[in-house]
Amino acid sequence: MLFDPRSLHSDLRFQFARSGGAGGQNVNKVATKAELRFSVRESTLLTDEQRATLLDKLANKLTTEGELVLTHQTERTQLANREKVIKKFDRLIAKAFEVPKPRKATKPSAGMIAQRLDQKKRRSEVKASRRRIDD
Repeated sequence: MLFDPRSLHSDLRFQFARSGGAGGQNVNKVATKAELRFSVRESTLLTDEQRATLLDKLANKLTTEGELVLTHQTERTQLANREKVIKKFDRLIAKAFEVPKPRKATKPSAGMIAQRLDQKKRRSEVKASRRRIDD
């Protein structure tokens, strides 16, 4: 199932704050840090199955209220930080809905089995030759 995270953009809430860290005059006056909030539990755009998937896959990134909070603060403008945090959100949601490719069980070839046994035998002989000989 392909899922487009952009369909959830209407449920996003933004807050802006002053960025942390070293800066200059600008960092002390301008609130450029973008904080994105998305409530997985209260979203009207998700089906119950999608909601359960997100709650399961993003469990370690959600608050106790089931809210996803992402921030970005490296850019100098609110708009740039807002765009970056939206991209981060889109990647995270898309990855949560990715279906992993099923693993195909394989057997080692006869040649690989023989090679492994041969290496084990050689290694055993090397170690045996290091042992002390009792009289």
